[in-house]
Amino acid sequence: MTGGIVIALYRPKPGQSGELESILAHHVPSLRREGLATSRPVLLLRSTVDGSYLEIFEWIDPEAAERAHTNEHVRAIWASITEVADVLRLADLAEAEDRFPHFEAVEELVI
Repeated sequence: MTGGIVIALYRPKPGQSGELESILAHHVPSLRREGLATSRPVLLLRSTVDGSYLEIFEWIDPEAAERAHTNEHVRAIWASITEVADVLRLADLAEAEDRFPHFEAVEELVI
């Protein structure tokens, strides 16, 4: 049993898209090294409306997310994300009102 699929949503602060992508390239690989995320491929999408990123990955077990909140290495990565982006809810996504929202795949970051 896995911990389920999570969708994380990040809106980069002005001029910080490149830095956010750099951090996201290491985010899930770090979760995997800490025994928190599965090897299922990460899906990284970008909004064509406002440039927000959706990062979709799988926790290794139901308690993994809770353990991540107490892991110093993971907390440092999350702190670096919040320096360059706002972490949002799906309801905050510009496309949330669309019946069939479309996004572009961030192919340059194969995670």
